[in-house]
Parts: sequence; C-alpha cells; structure tokens
Amino acid sequence: MDFAAPLQRLIDEFRRLPGIGQKSAQRLAFHVLRHSREDASRLAEALFDVKDNLGICAECNNISDGELCPYCRDPHRDRTQICVVEESHNILPIETTRTFPGVYHVLNGSISPLRGIGPEQLKIKSLLDRIARGETQEVILATNPTVEGEATAVYLSRLLKPLGLKVTRIAMGIPVGSDLEFSDEVTISKSLENRREM
Repeated sequence: MDFAAPLQRLIDEFRRLPGIGQKSAQRLAFHVLRHSREDASRLAEALFDVKDNLGICAECNNISDGELCPYCRDPHRDRTQICVVEESHNILPIETTRTFPGVYHVLNGSISPLRGIGPEQLKIKSLLDRIARGETQEVILATNPTVEGEATAVYLSRLLKPLGLKVTRIAMGIPVGSDLEFSDEVTISKSLENRREM
C-alpha cells in the first residue's frame, strides 16, 4: 500500500523499533496522525529528553540521569552483593521482587562468538575494578538462560572464583503456576539440577 511520503517515513521509523512489524508500525503512525500536534510534540520531546538527559552510571553501567544510578546512590544498598545482569532492563524483574538488597553490574551484552562479541566487548573490567576495592563478598550471576547467557556465566565464574568470592548463579526451572507436562526437557533438567532441600 502506498502512503503519503511523511506517513510512510513515520511507518518506516516505527518499523525500526524492536518487536514492531509492518502492521504495528502502521497502527502507531495512524495513531500519531489522528491525535493533536501537542500530543506529537510531547512524544518528540520525550524521545529527545531520553537521548539528551540519560547516560550510563559510572559505577555499574546502568542507565542513569546522573553520574550514579538510583541503586548506586542509595546508601542503604548492600555493597557486599553484586548482581550481574546482561542489560539494564534485566534489573527491573529482580527489583520487582523486593528481595535483593545489593547492587548491580550491567555487562551490556553477553558473550556470543557468532555475533563477534567476546569478553573484551563486555563491561567485565569495570566489574573487576569494583571487586578489587574489597567490599564485595558475593557475585550473583543473573545472565539470561540462553546459550550466550550460560557461556557468559561460566566465563565469569571461572574468572571470579579464584578471587576468593562466593559466586552464585540464579536458579532456573519450572515457572510457578505452570504444569510439568508443558515444560521442555531442558527446563525440567535445570529444575532437577537446581533442586533444594525442604
């Protein structure tokens, strides 16, 4: 379907966003078209605000509106525990549990030889610098349960264990409220592997 050039350009820009296909891009573009200029202006300002006023935390590489992110600024966080995640958006599910009192470290990716990403492309050196300060007692590896996430966790474990730290990995297995018959063999295998005494 041919659209007017400005509308097609907006659709094309929306399609560049992750998870947005042709139909979703068209719906978003028509939504912007139907609403007021003020609404479009607020959207544009929000986009520029994100680009102009957000940066990376100097301590943990999380997204931040200042030199340090809210977790690194919080004096009540337990600095003896560092939870290592692949990306900033991986922090939110952990925070929602309200059970982790420590601080975070964002790697900005995972080891993926197929995509040309090795350990040197990740924020591992800054993690080692933080550990060298001597406060850290435990590093929790909360990388994603993917081939790349597992490879990253194994690499970090081998790197950190000789430093005398407690290195743990988040447990993986059957989701709460799920049924065993719907779980694949890898998930069940991980569940058995990560079982605990009751």
